[in-house]
Amino acid sequence: MRWAPDARGRLERAALELFSEQGFSATTVPQITSRAGLTTRTFFRYFADKREVIFGGTSIQDAASTLIAEAPANLDSAQVIRHVLASLAASHFEGQKEQMAAWRAIINSNNELRDRDARKRADLILATRTALINRGETALAATLAAEVGVLVFQVALEEWTAQPGLRSMEASIERIFAALQSGSLFR
Repeated sequence: MRWAPDARGRLERAALELFSEQGFSATTVPQITSRAGLTTRTFFRYFADKREVIFGGTSIQDAASTLIAEAPANLDSAQVIRHVLASLAASHFEGQKEQMAAWRAIINSNNELRDRDARKRADLILATRTALINRGETALAATLAAEVGVLVFQVALEEWTAQPGLRSMEASIERIFAALQSGSLFR
C-alpha cells in the first residue's frame, strides 16, 4: 500500500477526513500519514506542514495570471475578470462541491487557517493586479478589478459551498456580479 500511486491525493484525503473528524489543531502529521498508509517522510516530500495540505501551491494564482494574459485583447478589465472567474470555477471547483465545502468548514473553524486563507486571497489579488497591469491596465483599474474580482470569487465560493442544491459556482459568480451591477446591494 505504501508504494501505491497518488500519494499526494491519499495524503490530502486522509488529512481532510482527520481535520473533519477531530479538528485541524488536534490532527498530527503522523496521524495523516498513518491514515494514508504512507510515511512521514513522504508527507514532507509534498507538504512543508499540515497547513500546506489545504493551502499548498499556487495553481489558482498561476491559472488566473495565465488566463488574464491569454484573454482576448478587446476585453476590458471587468470582462477579463468575469472570464477568468468562470474559467477557474469550471476548471478547479465544479464537481468538487462537497470536498470544497468540507475544506471551507475546516478553514472557517480555525483562526490560524482563516489568517492563512486571507493571505492566499491577498496573493491572488496581487497576482491578478500584476497580470492586468502587464496587459496594459492602469494601476488603479487593475487594483480595483483585482480586488472586486477576488471578492466576488470568495463570496461565490462561500455561497456555493454553504447551500445544498445551489446552482454551479459559475452561476453564483454571475449572480454576484449581477447584484453588483444592478446596485441592489446598496439600496
